[in-house]
Amino acid sequence: MTAQEIFDVLKAKFGDALPEEKLSAAGGSAAAGFSLQVWITIAPGRTKEICSFLRDDSEMQFDTLSCLSGVDYNNGTFGVVYHLSSMVQKHKIVLKAFCTKEHPHIQSVSSVWGTANWHEREVFDLFGVIIDEHPDLRRILLPDDWEGNPLRKDYKVQEFYHGMKVPY
Repeated sequence: MTAQEIFDVLKAKFGDALPEEKLSAAGGSAAAGFSLQVWITIAPGRTKEICSFLRDDSEMQFDTLSCLSGVDYNNGTFGVVYHLSSMVQKHKIVLKAFCTKEHPHIQSVSSVWGTANWHEREVFDLFGVIIDEHPDLRRILLPDDWEGNPLRKDYKVQEFYHGMKVPY
């Protein structure tokens, strides 16, 4: 399936839970060495429902979550980006769910793809995005008492941690 066909199926099923899509490769050139990817925006409170459909639907069969990453867009918005592929159908798609710094909540997909578990914990740890319904949401890279989330654009490195100078 093409990205447009995947989007059309999702839009017909989920309607306003898909507020935006970028299905053309405008803005760069693959010949210039850029890898251009299309993406679909999904509602942060419906990620599990949409991803379950993408995994279970016989036409979609997105059986692999190859990457889940956090992004701070430096405008008060955070995103979680999901790179999905289907080994059976041989198609790929990128999904993005956005939340605000004031309400940093996105629904977990760890029950859909087990590999999301630690990736979601990393997004929580480094960006401070709360992954709702996650089975074990706690820091994964930093100590429990670390102050702040280091991959936020507005993060200020603390000078000391337990009396030790933090090198930076």
